[in-house]
Amino acid sequence: MNASGCGVTVKEYGHHLQHDGAYAARAQRISELTRDLSELLPELVPLLKDRVKGAAAGTLAYHPPCTLQHGQQLRSGVEKHLGELGFSIEVARTESHLCCGSAGTYSVLQPEIAYALRERKLGHLSQIKPQTIVSANIGCITHLQSGTATPVRHWVEVLDAALLGGA
Repeated sequence: MNASGCGVTVKEYGHHLQHDGAYAARAQRISELTRDLSELLPELVPLLKDRVKGAAAGTLAYHPPCTLQHGQQLRSGVEKHLGELGFSIEVARTESHLCCGSAGTYSVLQPEIAYALRERKLGHLSQIKPQTIVSANIGCITHLQSGTATPVRHWVEVLDAALLGGA
């Protein structure tokens, strides 16, 4: 699963559909098979290490989305493994665990609070002076991008560009 928000939900299908006679077993199987893209990084680092070009083209600021770090309990993997691939990547020194304000429909239903959270998050990330901000959640990427001129991308896009020869 390449979007952490979708992944956290799909991983819970088995639980949500456990009492559904027609779908319980299939939903459980899908939950068991679902892995976040970041969970593949430990296996991919040795295979990709010599193929990454342009990883040193500036610092990346990583926003670990709530759906990855709290929902899926996957912490520090993206930044650790991208670092092993030669990327200069940092998380905000302050409040990296907090929401950026996107939170699914939260940014639509509670815009005042969502934008305040976004500005707070962007303030912390800007201290890194990144070339690019990266995340693993499409909602976070869109929400953060709406408040900054710094490019905000999925971390796999940056890795893909480096594999093609330029970040």
